[in-house]
Amino acid sequence: MDQAVGWATTRDHVPGIVKTAFVRFDTDEPIQELATLLGAQDFAIVILFVTSNTDATSVVTEAIRRFAPTPVVGCTTAGELTGNGYTEDQIVAVGLPKSHFETRTILVPDLDDFVTQEIIDEMIRNRNAMIEDKPDWQHEFTFLMIDGLSTKEDALTSELAVGLGPVPLFGGSAGDGTQFDCTFVLYDGQALENAAILTQVRTRCPIQVFKSDHLVPTAKRMVVTDADPTKRIVREINAEPAAREYARILGKDPEQLTTFTFAAHPVVVQIGGQHHVRAIQQVAGNGDLVFFSAIDEGLVLTLAEPMDMVSHLEKEISALTQNAQPDTILGCDCILRRLEAQEKQMTGAISKVLSDNHVVGFSTYGEQYNSIHVNQTLTGVAIYPPDER
Repeated sequence: MDQAVGWATTRDHVPGIVKTAFVRFDTDEPIQELATLLGAQDFAIVILFVTSNTDATSVVTEAIRRFAPTPVVGCTTAGELTGNGYTEDQIVAVGLPKSHFETRTILVPDLDDFVTQEIIDEMIRNRNAMIEDKPDWQHEFTFLMIDGLSTKEDALTSELAVGLGPVPLFGGSAGDGTQFDCTFVLYDGQALENAAILTQVRTRCPIQVFKSDHLVPTAKRMVVTDADPTKRIVREINAEPAAREYARILGKDPEQLTTFTFAAHPVVVQIGGQHHVRAIQQVAGNGDLVFFSAIDEGLVLTLAEPMDMVSHLEKEISALTQNAQPDTILGCDCILRRLEAQEKQMTGAISKVLSDNHVVGFSTYGEQYNSIHVNQTLTGVAIYPPDER
């Protein structure tokens, strides 16, 4: 497999359909460097994945100036996916050229106050306009970036499902490293909290939107008996203090619960015959459990155990590459997957699989797939050259 196709690094730029580049955030004039690496292209859109260790407002302000009139969107990250696999402290740029892509963007500026029907109407208008503009292009997807601390991902994705029609959606929740302090989406030169960006894409490139996790449900179940759904807080499991009961089920000391514990021992819920992860973010000071996604009283949680991450990812990627090699895979990978890889000393092996298969994107605080918000999952879109599939 030619690892160079479609990639640009801080050292070289190799042609491909999707243009990608990455630089350290403390590089002199990083946006100028990214623009140079992306090359002189007429882009439909530029997407930025920005380390939370830099000033997101300054980055997007400069990007708007440098890439004008091309729209620029993006978000902050809990780590980046680049040509080197898992990386940190990077700014990643993805350019979708007009020769192969047409895009429309919708900003949801306030996740506490949005009118679902207005967004759905705009989604439908955008899709119809792109069909009219590019009637011979047959492939579509929608990419969502949303504030990862908003707690509104579940509500937004489920309510917008009607507006998708036959178009698949994937996405990721903006991150803040492992700090869980401030997360931002980037739009029109602004870094915004409690907001979301929908990017609708029509392309001449065949695509495959996917969702993958390496978790297997066990026979161990527990019931949420006291919760605050609005804050994603579980106070009691099986009528016992939540953190203590979760630790008991694992056979661990509740004082020793860490993010690595949650990554290694996630819980899942069954929806429509499939399991979806409801990952634990942290233990609150009073022993409550704070979750990354929707939770409610009466919910039955099943303890899951992970398969080998490397072999599972290789198998999942092989399914995407069975008939043709993607030009690029745009991916949203949960922070808990990265932490599990670190804990199990698999970071290098995972990074090689990602790098070998041209996966670019970011580590998230949650992922979206069609109408569902999930955790500890890799979601994304494989983009194939139009003459190879």
